[in-house]
Amino acid sequence: MNQGTAGSGPGKVAIIDGGGANIASLRFALARLGVEGELTANPDAIRTASHVILPGVGAARAAMGRLRQTGLDELIPRLTQPVLGICLGLQLLFEKSEEDDTDCLRILRGIVRRFDPAPGRPVPHMGWNQVVATHSSPLLAGVPDGSYFYFVHSYAAEIGTATVGQAVYGWPFSAVVESGNFVATQFHPERSGPLGARVLDNFLRRY
Repeated sequence: MNQGTAGSGPGKVAIIDGGGANIASLRFALARLGVEGELTANPDAIRTASHVILPGVGAARAAMGRLRQTGLDELIPRLTQPVLGICLGLQLLFEKSEEDDTDCLRILRGIVRRFDPAPGRPVPHMGWNQVVATHSSPLLAGVPDGSYFYFVHSYAAEIGTATVGQAVYGWPFSAVVESGNFVATQFHPERSGPLGARVLDNFLRRY
């Protein structure tokens, strides 16, 4: 992590334009924190940003295709500033997704798996679910353990060495991950009320 700037606040925040459907709500959430997020697929703009956000809603293969078209599939793993993945953005950090057998960014080790539907447990997993910390992380500073956040997803990463927070939907999955300068949430902080705003603010101010 770029801990040398921790607490000083963000400079330019780049939101990677990968076709995510939650961009408007994310930009509004950032604006409420006094930060303007620049939506961009320009490698230079992303490379020079103080913080980078990789959001995503949709299919892994299509998202990786868009990243490859602009060379961002090679740039993102080399970024050294704080990077936050959200929802599909978390899944893309891993080696592979079962969704269309898609090769992802390979920043984190592990496979993203599809939930199995069951009575009372439809897929996609949509709604509020409890997140329990498994390790200490600045991203969860000030967030009471066991808080609820808003999820919308059909695939999830298994628990691994990068997991710092987990949720359960049939099986335990990674709700928050952290490795080096990369952090990510499977839930949508921009749609998770005051605690989601706290997570976003922690990313901007503590990394």
